[in-house]
Amino acid sequence: MVTLTTDKIEKLKSKAKTIRQHIIRMIRQAGSGHPGGSLSAVEILVALYFNKLKINPKEPKWSERDRFLLSKGHAAPVWYATLAEAGFFPVSQLDTLRKMGSILQGHPDMKRTPGVEMSSGSLGQGLSISNGIAIAGKLDKKSYRVYVLLGDGECQEGQVWEAAMASAHYKLDNLCGLIDYNGLQIDGPIEKIMSPLPLTEKWTAFGWNVINVDGHNIEEIIAALDKAETVKGKPTMIICRTVKGKGVSFMENKHGWHGKAPSAQETEQALKELN
Repeated sequence: MVTLTTDKIEKLKSKAKTIRQHIIRMIRQAGSGHPGGSLSAVEILVALYFNKLKINPKEPKWSERDRFLLSKGHAAPVWYATLAEAGFFPVSQLDTLRKMGSILQGHPDMKRTPGVEMSSGSLGQGLSISNGIAIAGKLDKKSYRVYVLLGDGECQEGQVWEAAMASAHYKLDNLCGLIDYNGLQIDGPIEKIMSPLPLTEKWTAFGWNVINVDGHNIEEIIAALDKAETVKGKPTMIICRTVKGKGVSFMENKHGWHGKAPSAQETEQALKELN
């Protein structure tokens, strides 16, 4: 566990601002992408990659590394921006998002992109794959931990709950899930499309240790991640209450920004706000 000084917290907040700027620029450059759910997950990835994960960007396949999987693969821009800032590949590569031949495809591709542990995009699969990696870690007597980020709308998928049952059954205390609970999906509020609520009670009933945090408060996220490491005999789910489109006024809490690129004028305004 890293001691959180005021200086460290400010550096993490500054990193979050930089990543949000990358997200806006790269989606504008590509002309397509998913800004809403990328912007809502920024602090979650910053807390993981710049404070918690045991990783080596110069050796992405290091056997002792912690594993992070993005189950909500459409939020690839936040993952790519984070990986670039962490040193897995040059920041200049972000300009190639969704271009032919780029290592940064519209959805994560583990065969192309350094640091990507799982090819994702089809929702509902991340927790199942994380279970397999966590079980392998236990069988191989490895100390690595597995982290997986799910969307709240993704929790409508039946496979998520089958996987949740297996995680608890196999007592995967080396597994930590996080939910980007921004309340919106592509068609509107999650409660109106098909409510997966109440999330806390459901994950608890499935045998998980559950922690609720403000998903934009880096200190709270880090404290929850630290707490998860102390829990034995069961997996932990950290439910992060977030704002879709966080940081850009005209995108915040608007489901229409789930998968749409900003115009030149909107990009200018967004970057001005983020500065």
